[in-house]
Amino acid sequence: MPIKVLVISNYTDYHSTRPEASIFIGLAKLGLDIRIMTYFPTGHQKEFDEAGIQVIDFHPRKKNDKTEIKRIRDYIINEKIDIMHLFNSQSSVAGIAAAKGLPVKVLLYRGYEGNINWWDPTAYRKYLHPRVDKIFCNSIGVEEYLKRQLIFGKDKAVTINKGHNVAWYDGYDAVDIRKELGLAPDTFLMVNVANNRRMKGIPYLLEAMNHISADSNIHLLLIGRNMDNKKNRSIIAKGPNASKVHFLGFRTDVLNIVAACEVFVLSSLFGESITKSVIEAMSLEVAPVITDIPGNLELVEDGISGLVVPKRDGKAIAEAVLKLYNDPALRESIGKAAKRHIAEKLNEQQTIVKTKALYEGVLGRG
Repeated sequence: MPIKVLVISNYTDYHSTRPEASIFIGLAKLGLDIRIMTYFPTGHQKEFDEAGIQVIDFHPRKKNDKTEIKRIRDYIINEKIDIMHLFNSQSSVAGIAAAKGLPVKVLLYRGYEGNINWWDPTAYRKYLHPRVDKIFCNSIGVEEYLKRQLIFGKDKAVTINKGHNVAWYDGYDAVDIRKELGLAPDTFLMVNVANNRRMKGIPYLLEAMNHISADSNIHLLLIGRNMDNKKNRSIIAKGPNASKVHFLGFRTDVLNIVAACEVFVLSSLFGESITKSVIEAMSLEVAPVITDIPGNLELVEDGISGLVVPKRDGKAIAEAVLKLYNDPALRESIGKAAKRHIAEKLNEQQTIVKTKALYEGVLGRG
């Protein structure tokens, strides 16, 4: 009998959920019986249908709603579900409650390092709940963090990176962002894509611009919400390149802009696993400069498929960018190696195979 898997996740946004959705499309093609509970409409409906995946128009909106919990529980019982894989807060709490006393295996997903502590009572409603069988971690950094918090079985945390397919990015041609901004065609562009949160380390990226000579032709593009604020403006006002920092805000053509840039800079300070925006840039052959936090270190081979710098160090970021600015051959080499690294080490097929093995192992079928 094929393994019956119930997935509860939010697949309304196509682009952001593509790596996750591809796991279950791939598993269905390998013969697993995949059922997905999600909000309608889902951007992946056609792909789910083609893979033979049953999609149920339901997702818990609360964590403790008895009616929602009963709906999940009834489905598990009636359909004889073997594994329930839960991907967000609402589904995790409701799903764990629904599984009480049932033989179904419960798996959670964690893509962020932090905010789970053994001394926090609320953590025992999700990741530290004894009913949880395995936790699918998106990076080794996340796995190691969880193991420090887990009381009921440190072997529950398992790293399986959400893989990508570099072919997904073949159609994203570079937009002429230089013309839009009134810049010369040979302007060197570095870019960061994020919403402005403390963990993203944007002040250190802005400080990097203050360490770059005014004579250089380097400009910084910041794409995302809440970047253009008083604090960030005050940082660049202290240096010679304030006019070379461009706050683009939210854009729908993000990947087309990234494709037009020479370097992608990730200045994150903590918390992240393998960052999707960097993987996308690498798949577009844009050379990455990233900080040395645990999740980031799994993304590149330093000096080969990217450059790694210390976190909280604007000067080090500037030096890495200048290295690529002054050496076009190195920049091109790193860009090509970056795409190759994603294709060989962080591809969707290895994620699918490892997830299948995880399911078989937790059911004792491996």
